[in-house]
Amino acid sequence: MTDFLTFAMMGATSTTQQGGLKDTMPMIIMMAALFGAMYFFTIRPQKKQQKMEQEIRENTQIGDEITTIGGICGKVVSVKDDTIVIETGSDRVKIKFKKYAIQTNHTANEKIQAQREAAKAAMMEKKAKKSKKDKDAE
Repeated sequence: MTDFLTFAMMGATSTTQQGGLKDTMPMIIMMAALFGAMYFFTIRPQKKQQKMEQEIRENTQIGDEITTIGGICGKVVSVKDDTIVIETGSDRVKIKFKKYAIQTNHTANEKIQAQREAAKAAMMEKKAKKSKKDKDAE
């Protein structure tokens, strides 16, 4: 068994001594490419998502409809530095949460959706005017 290990060690050292940098360069390039792919497919989107979630939490205002990470839905009654108080149900039960417990802000999502639809409608109107103008020019 020790003869085999000695033989394997000799073979490994002789190949690294002969090849040198030439043999390790493709390995280094492959590692860099793998790290780059991992960054663009996992780390970057995750950081983008975290930034968006943090922005939602910071921009929460009184009157917003939110859902917590526990699934509790309610209307924001009070906002402080790191806590919020929401009101749930028709009996107006108030519950205090940390801001990091906010999962979605439905009011902000509705505003964003309305802005997108308005921009889309404006774009369609602009295209319609342009096509009408082109028809009149002919």
